[in-house]
Amino acid sequence: MPLLARTVPSPLIVEVHAGAMSHLGDLLADQRISAGGEVAVVVGPGIGREAAEEARKSLSRAEIITATAGSHADALALADKLKTRNFDAVVGIGGGRLIDTVKYASFQQGLPMVAVATSLANDGIASPVASLERDGHSISYGAHIPIAVIVDLDFVRRAPARQLRSGVGDAISNLCATADWQLSHAATGEAIDGLAVAISRSGAEAVLRHPGTIADNDFLETLANALVLGGTAMAIAGTSLPCSGACHEIAHAVEELHPGVATHGEQVGIGGLFATRLRGDNALFTEMAAVMKRHALPRTPSDIGLTVEQFAAAVAYAPRTRPGRYTILEHLNLDVSALRARITDFVDDLD
Repeated sequence: MPLLARTVPSPLIVEVHAGAMSHLGDLLADQRISAGGEVAVVVGPGIGREAAEEARKSLSRAEIITATAGSHADALALADKLKTRNFDAVVGIGGGRLIDTVKYASFQQGLPMVAVATSLANDGIASPVASLERDGHSISYGAHIPIAVIVDLDFVRRAPARQLRSGVGDAISNLCATADWQLSHAATGEAIDGLAVAISRSGAEAVLRHPGTIADNDFLETLANALVLGGTAMAIAGTSLPCSGACHEIAHAVEELHPGVATHGEQVGIGGLFATRLRGDNALFTEMAAVMKRHALPRTPSDIGLTVEQFAAAVAYAPRTRPGRYTILEHLNLDVSALRARITDFVDDLD
């Protein structure tokens, strides 16, 4: 009988613990990513530069590059800088915007990329996607997954609490995304990858049911692992569907119509909670709402400064942000008036 199997794309290294930065060079040498430390270390302003100095202790031959981050133009400018020397790899140290910029720049140059996260705001630390601004819009570009993911909890603990809470919102929203994928499979026959669903859900459920807070190392480790699993699920599936459903459609709509009112993790958290209510999964809705309240995440439109009317307009607009995607929003196809009534009931349920 033939034995069938498939190769699962994943980072060679995943290190999540306090003090991980200090032996970065040893990790790269042990895995033959860079035996001599000939790497570019890319940082942004703030804590990234301090972390780079810590990493330099074990990477004495590294070249530190300070870069602006967040836009497609930033990534292309960084890609040009990476041409100046024969690097073994590129190490990005910072938050999500910096890591996405480095991810895309290294992909353009065909260089392996090491993601060193100093915050846990979203699942970009291990995903095959770089979200970059271009012409006033956030666009998702395909890229290779990082060859290594390092999370030093000593630095993560110093990140703003709002960023860490945003990571919680992003992680648990995967429960909405996977439910939407399963709905699309049932309603339209869209292919589904059960392994990717299982991996995405397992990380999200670990965060949902962990009793700790962002002040606890054990909870932060669970959160980091969940974000890595979300990114890995996308790489396995070859699509963002394990982590992006109605929750992300709503988030992108809110950001387009009301830029800056909330972080990405806050937006997908609210979007995922409302979509779960629309889906009629009352048990999960109750559990998600309680966890979001415990972590001080916004749960209603007013929590992010929007009226019911504004949020209803954003939800009605949401399917246009991801044409061709099928979620609970497309399935119900509610107009603004019907959405307004559903949102009012949703808010009342949370009072």
